[in-house]
Amino acid sequence: MNLRSFTTAASTMALVISSTAFAAEDYAARFGIENDVPGMCSYASIDAKDYSGQTLNIITHAVPVMGEPTALHAKQFEELTGATVNVVHVPFGDLFQRIMIPFQTGQNAYDVLFYGSLWIGDLNPYLAPVPEKYRNSAGMQDVTRNYIDVATWDDQMIQYPVDGDRHYLKYRTDIFDNPDMQARFKSETGRDLSVPATWEEYNEVARVFSGWDWSGDGNLNYGSAEVAKRDDLMFSAFISRAAAYAKHPDVKGGFFFDLETMEPQINNPGFVRGLELFVEASKDWAPGGANFGLGDEIFAFGGGQALMSYSWDDAFIQAQQEDSPIRNQVAAAPLPGASEVWNRDTGQWDSFDEPSRAPYITWGWTSAVSERSNNKEMAFDYLCFFSNEANTESDLQIGRFGVNPYRESHFDPAFWTDKLGWDADLAKSYVETLSGMDTSQNRVFDLRVPGVSQFMTSMATGVASAIAGQATPQEALDGVAAEWKQIVERIGVDTVREAYARVVALEDNQ
Repeated sequence: MNLRSFTTAASTMALVISSTAFAAEDYAARFGIENDVPGMCSYASIDAKDYSGQTLNIITHAVPVMGEPTALHAKQFEELTGATVNVVHVPFGDLFQRIMIPFQTGQNAYDVLFYGSLWIGDLNPYLAPVPEKYRNSAGMQDVTRNYIDVATWDDQMIQYPVDGDRHYLKYRTDIFDNPDMQARFKSETGRDLSVPATWEEYNEVARVFSGWDWSGDGNLNYGSAEVAKRDDLMFSAFISRAAAYAKHPDVKGGFFFDLETMEPQINNPGFVRGLELFVEASKDWAPGGANFGLGDEIFAFGGGQALMSYSWDDAFIQAQQEDSPIRNQVAAAPLPGASEVWNRDTGQWDSFDEPSRAPYITWGWTSAVSERSNNKEMAFDYLCFFSNEANTESDLQIGRFGVNPYRESHFDPAFWTDKLGWDADLAKSYVETLSGMDTSQNRVFDLRVPGVSQFMTSMATGVASAIAGQATPQEALDGVAAEWKQIVERIGVDTVREAYARVVALEDNQ
């Protein structure tokens, strides 16, 4: 190449680089992101698409959790591509039926669906496989094993990962580390105050710290905030508690059912022990605590009223908002475990020197494209854009959005310390707790079978009856087990077993 040609080429390249940098800065200014990350899902790549005159119909959860980011990124997608994007928001209790009924009646109602990932057992026949080019994108390659598994059915990815959910313990470090609080706890219990390693310890800490003003703000505080409202995800709170006693690390072949016989395990001694402790805990909840839904739990812990909670990320992220009164005064830890775990193979309790723990990979938000959509490429482009690195980085920082870590890069402590201003020890506890669940050999996943909503509704009704004192824990769960047998018979034993085998494979790390 002669000097003139080299100079011209260099000048052209400089203009391209300058233009790209300007465009990236422009996207950041227009859309409130930190930086546009290059790739097939980036703002620049989606901006190059032209979907003018085309319409995309989306169904999602009510605002704010998942519904708010859906609408936000739909508006951005419209501006970038020229498409018309219609977003329908539906309360959680109605969302499953609003998605399923159009499928069952042959309608093409929605192109894109946002919903609870545990519904894959019912929805899988109606979902379009994720095309290879999206599976090979940088963002998708970064998704952790757990959430690739959650998105997969029959070795085919049919859900598009947009979230990673699990239950873990959240607690106030300023109270646990306070010498006066430590002295009061020891005076009342005879033991040192420590982060609960078992659910018995959790209940004891909650009892000591309930009903008095330990925060010094003139208001009563409580030891625990739990999702206890029957129709608002209480079934997940119960699973978190029961898993420690009913998920034996050496027993394979099913947690909710014995896979071979399809006999429900929901009323075995492990589940009963979990419910007994749930009922015991309810005596120390805040007034109205038996009707706490997820939103109540988020703001009770995230707002500083409760010492501990143990559901999804949202309460923790709420506590870490910049205007939070308890920012950088919280930490994460694995769910409490159990010193005794029921062994259904031997029909006895096994003791553990170190508490056995069973991480719960609870249902999370997911997304998919309808097989009946006439706009599949645009639909997958929207999901690709929704979950691009820039959008996800922004969404992770907003507690009410319901977008939680699901990529390997989300477990870099530097992201949380450098970009969000979290204390180093706090970020370390968060990252190690969440990433440790992904590598556990004793995990519990959601049921993920046809009719899952019927099973969970039955469970929640039984648990609620025990908490209300209408039945003993054993009586309540015996009733649930009888209903589960009827549900299995209605759907078909082989149908449920075939689906449940996929869950067991995840739990048994096959």
